[in-house]
Amino acid sequence: MKKHLILLSTILFSTAFVAQNKGLVANSESPYSKLQSVNLQDVQWTNGFWKEQFDVETKNTLPYMWDLYHNDSISHAYKNFEIAAGESKGTFKGPSFHDGDFYKIFEGMAATYAVTKDKKLDTEMDKAITLFAKTQRKDGYLHTPVLIDERWGTLGPEEVKKQLGFEKYNMGHLMTAACIHYRATGKTNFLNVAKGVADFLYDFYKKASPELARNAICPSHYMGIVEMYRTTKNPKYLELANNLIDIRGTTNDGTDDNQDRIPFRKQTTAMGHAVRANYLYAGVADLYAETGEKKLLDNLESIWDDVTYRKMYITGACGSLYDGVSPDGTSYNPTDVQKIHQAYGRPFQLPNATAHTETCANIGNVLWNWRMLQITADAKYADIVELALYNSVLSGISLEGKEFFYNNPLNVSKDLPFKQRWSKEREGYIALSNCCAPNVTRTIAEISNYAYNFSKEGLYVNLYGSNNLNSTTLNGEKIEIEQQTNYPWDGKITLKIVKAPKDIYAFFLRIPGWSQGTTIAINGKNVDDAIVSGSYQKIAQKWKKGDVVELNIPMPVELMQANPLVEEIKNQVAVKRGPIVYCLESNELPANTKVNDVLLNVNSKFTTDFIKIDNRNLLSINASSSIAPDNSWDKKLYQPIPKDEGKTYSIKLIPYFAWGNQGKGEMSVWLSH
Repeated sequence: MKKHLILLSTILFSTAFVAQNKGLVANSESPYSKLQSVNLQDVQWTNGFWKEQFDVETKNTLPYMWDLYHNDSISHAYKNFEIAAGESKGTFKGPSFHDGDFYKIFEGMAATYAVTKDKKLDTEMDKAITLFAKTQRKDGYLHTPVLIDERWGTLGPEEVKKQLGFEKYNMGHLMTAACIHYRATGKTNFLNVAKGVADFLYDFYKKASPELARNAICPSHYMGIVEMYRTTKNPKYLELANNLIDIRGTTNDGTDDNQDRIPFRKQTTAMGHAVRANYLYAGVADLYAETGEKKLLDNLESIWDDVTYRKMYITGACGSLYDGVSPDGTSYNPTDVQKIHQAYGRPFQLPNATAHTETCANIGNVLWNWRMLQITADAKYADIVELALYNSVLSGISLEGKEFFYNNPLNVSKDLPFKQRWSKEREGYIALSNCCAPNVTRTIAEISNYAYNFSKEGLYVNLYGSNNLNSTTLNGEKIEIEQQTNYPWDGKITLKIVKAPKDIYAFFLRIPGWSQGTTIAINGKNVDDAIVSGSYQKIAQKWKKGDVVELNIPMPVELMQANPLVEEIKNQVAVKRGPIVYCLESNELPANTKVNDVLLNVNSKFTTDFIKIDNRNLLSINASSSIAPDNSWDKKLYQPIPKDEGKTYSIKLIPYFAWGNQGKGEMSVWLSH
């Protein structure tokens, strides 16, 4: 009888797998989501920018990271699982979020497998899953620092606090990675491990005091548990997701740094640690998609306005402060002012040389905005996804794909008279905190899933890049599209219809908010409808094989200025073209010239040409500038503006994401003029 029940359960579970979509978020049955993901395998990059980046991912980044995290002389992450499983004796080594970092790399491998079907990846994943299952405690608990201590007694009681540190963060990334693996492979071996973890968390939070619950910093488990609900349809996981929000911010010792000084339903502005904040907002967006609680969306929209219009860098980066003081929720008594770190600051507080802008925070910005897009179908969220991906996310990884940034400043100057904690050069392994490298690894593997969405009305085109879409509409009809473009260097995009639904079907083409003068043609005939920037343009008709939709999005060089309340860059400009933010590196300047000495000629005849850096063809911008003859600031805090405008120099600006790939030097996004 028991065998028959198990078999029936397996059949039902397999049916659920076939029925649901298999994208990054399985929101096909989310009642308050307007858009739905395409399957992980449905989009394949064919050439151009993202194909080049995906090739770097598969050939360099993913194998490098997988090997690195198996190398116990450097990262010790995989070794921690072996010790916790009893396969060898030793102590836990590495940061407390080491487990989660490994799960992120695993997720990148699963997403890559969905597209490539590389059997070697499948074999490697199964080997790791076997170890995870062996490590897991009978009650579902899986966190190697604690499990190593329980098995071997190698850590002291002062070092292991079961509910402190990154325990839930690690579990959250495990659950997300397991869901992606399940959708990519159809196998339930890792998902079964994740179910054990989710069940443990459900039982834990049913009994936990708010004091214990509040210690779950960097809440990746909010996204993870909702994804487990979507994948397994187990209602208790949605109950847990609601409970996580209900219990948050109900203690007397909460902090703005951890976003739990007050309950989420009272939060209307972004505060504290930017990674934790953006992960929280993404998780709340997931919860809204399932429950439709208006207060959650109202707060998310208010916080989004605060970030986008007052606290976000021009690159889409988040988190301006290394260290600081919380601007909210504290008295003016110096004894009880709350400290914050790696955090959102006050409105318009956006320093450049000391910007923290952790790569994980910028990825969190993508995760949050992506989910807001699913909920609302509002193009403004896709604009932020694009902005961050092309600039502050890609800047976190070298062009060759094996070195990484923890933080992403907008100015690097050798004259700064102090040493910052984080390197101004990319590193193969960031010893103090390597969390960003695995995060970039999984993100690049998954970007193809951001390109399209389905709605009840039709197909949404979110990101432009040469790819083939081979999918099934929400009505169960086949659709195949070939997209060709040299975006982001060129604004011409063609969509060729290979297969489309028989009846009238709509395409929703994103018209970027930064664009003006976009035109659309169908089979060579211009669309007469008004085309509005920052929206999705709907075109609907009966389509036949060979039909071609062509967008032309002008990409002039634009000089950007900041709100004058951003004191650090008042009377400076940044150069932007299309979605790409540009910067100046000192290797483009005369000897002994600093980037901060350059005055950009805003009346330059800006021209573009392709340059090659580390075998990547990148579009550069040429401009003219001047450098004052006496630019020394030695033992000077102030001096008169020189009357001589100085010599004129030609300078070459490169995409911000590519800086630091040509040796040591200075860099600046914002330039005086």
